[in-house]
Formats: sequence, structure tokens, C-alpha cells
Amino acid sequence: MSMNGKSLLDTNIIIALFLNETIAKEKLVASSQIFVPSIVIGELCYGARKSGRVQANLNSPLS
Repeated sequence: MSMNGKSLLDTNIIIALFLNETIAKEKLVASSQIFVPSIVIGELCYGARKSGRVQANLNSPLS
């Protein structure tokens, strides 16, 4: 996840952050720069729209 203080987040890490997982937060705190690829944003939007909680997922803090 981190290399030289930079972190490139994948969909699983973002979901872990949504779930407030401590290990994901601890590793991210050490990063000086954080990157989220556009494909990850697309995967999250797709998953939110295919879920049973569309509105709740689309209104999450990171949307």
C-alpha cells in the first residue's frame, strides 16, 4: 500500500476505510500522499448502485 510515503489505494482498502478498520487507518496515516485511481472510484460507484442500500452507499462521506 505504501512506498516512499505514497499510497495508491485499491477498492478493498477504501472499503476497509468505510468499515473503519484500524489497520487500514494506521497504515494510511503514515502516507504523505494518497492516490485513488479513477477505476477504483468507478468500482465503488458500480458496487453502490448494485447494492440493496443504494442511497445510503451513495451518500457516504467519501462520495
